Amino acid sequence: MPSSVTPASENQPAIVCDSVFKIFGDNAKEMLAGVQGNNNDVDAKTFQEAGCIVGVNNASFNVSKGEKLIIMGLSGSGKSTLLRCISRLTDATAGRIFVDGQDLLAMTNKQLIELRREKMGMVFQSFALLPHKTVLENIAFPLQIKGVSTQDSIKKAMDMVELVGLRGRENYFPRELSGGQQQRVGIARSLAVEPDIWFLDEPFSALDPLIRKEMQDEFLRLQSVLNKTILFVTHDFDEALRLADRIAIMKDGVIEQLDTPANIVLNPATEYVHKFTEDVPREKVLRIESVMDPINSSEALSNLKVSKDAIIETVAEAVLSEQHPVAVTDGNNGVVGALHPSKVINVLFGGRANHPKQ
Repeated sequence: MPSSVTPASENQPAIVCDSVFKIFGDNAKEMLAGVQGNNNDVDAKTFQEAGCIVGVNNASFNVSKGEKLIIMGLSGSGKSTLLRCISRLTDATAGRIFVDGQDLLAMTNKQLIELRREKMGMVFQSFALLPHKTVLENIAFPLQIKGVSTQDSIKKAMDMVELVGLRGRENYFPRELSGGQQQRVGIARSLAVEPDIWFLDEPFSALDPLIRKEMQDEFLRLQSVLNKTILFVTHDFDEALRLADRIAIMKDGVIEQLDTPANIVLNPATEYVHKFTEDVPREKVLRIESVMDPINSSEALSNLKVSKDAIIETVAEAVLSEQHPVAVTDGNNGVVGALHPSKVINVLFGGRANHPKQ
């Protein structure tokens, strides 16, 4: 039987959200229809007075293949609601959502189920492991739902056990595992179906700080191997800065700023975003690429070279020991810029970036 999930173009975004709204309430669609037409944000207070709650307010953005987009905000900001709309666990009230070029909101239930089975993996704060199944059986379960044979599903599950570092515990039951180990099982189970897009909703928030750091390390390691397209929800700004290619900061359903971690720290777009960034040690999150200068052919460079992707803190001491600007290289070891010690000094000891006033 031919698949209803069509292949995606290599150049198109993995996810496109176009003016997505999610309004909760009996008359949500009527209220939205009455104010819509110019694709602007709606007034949440007006909707609330009419008995509606604005969960997502005019969200428009693209996610590239292989990108890690972290959606963050405080409780009630709409971050989990947006994730649920994109995975269509919740139906958006208005707008358009495309996954690999396919109109998610136009899909039948059958097409949606197939898309989820073939392309999506999900991990939530609740591990939701089956208590009477072993680690191996839990990981193999979604494969067996897809119709994969027991032998093949167990083999694939064992590969996932190896991937997340649980070898030797494959025959344990969930109750015999620590919280971090249970979360690894949840991650392995979601990866077993080899999803193109990976949704993670507060996956580490229930873990203690040490295990959480270990799981973040594991997440980064897995992504370096698998190169998934990832939407990751968190309320922890430090976690977002550590994991993200880009960050979307939400407040009251509105995306206040969507940008790289460096640009959010250096150039917060709103006062609300500035509050997240004002206490961040910039040298711990900014990359050399953020502060390097163009190459000046008349300027002598030192023999030291640093990668444009290096975090400033990791190279600051070496750069400040040089008498001349340092060459900045790309992944092919080509020189793409120069790093002046004064720029490092400014990051380490200078004032915070300018930010907008209300």
